[in-house]
Amino acid sequence: MKPPRRTSFIQCLRRWAGALALLCGLLPARPLFAERYFTVVEAQKLCFPQAERFEERRLVYKADAKKAIEERAGSKLLLPVNRCWLALQGTNLLGVLVVDHVLGKHEIIDYAAAVAPDGKVRQIEVLEYRESHGYEIRSPKWREQFKGKDATAKLRLNEDIYNISGATISCRHVADGIKRVLAAYEIVLRPQLVSGGFVSEKKSVPAAKP
Repeated sequence: MKPPRRTSFIQCLRRWAGALALLCGLLPARPLFAERYFTVVEAQKLCFPQAERFEERRLVYKADAKKAIEERAGSKLLLPVNRCWLALQGTNLLGVLVVDHVLGKHEIIDYAAAVAPDGKVRQIEVLEYRESHGYEIRSPKWREQFKGKDATAKLRLNEDIYNISGATISCRHVADGIKRVLAAYEIVLRPQLVSGGFVSEKKSVPAAKP
């Protein structure tokens, strides 16, 4: 009888390297199971139907900003940069669409968070889901509970965010991701919007409680 086959350290390292490459956009995300629901352009129109144009920005997190975001969100940033689009109607800012990526149980989940100028969530949309289980996070009821949340919200599973049986890891990681997006909005993007005249004054957000 052959001894049981064990996963080597090198194999494990290659799997994690592959996941990291997917997060950084270095490899095409096309596993055996994948469902694309919306493109970024479709998500823009869905979340901000009144917008006349979208202006792309890149949120680059330097060391000090990264530390501040992680402290407020209570979790590590997975990427050093996020792409986002300002939704504009004339000179009026309707909000910002931030595209983010989190690791589910095995695969990457792409989602978009629509954030109002006051830093509150307007809408959450799953762009692409690659896991074979847990796709129930796309349900309107689960996504709706993020509406109106800002950087002061806990966004913790089984507290202010309810869990979905069979999708616990996806639920937790998406909730953590949205918490980071909201922290990044307040710490990095909102000051840029204030200086650019898109937002009249900076909102004072107390530090999240440990």
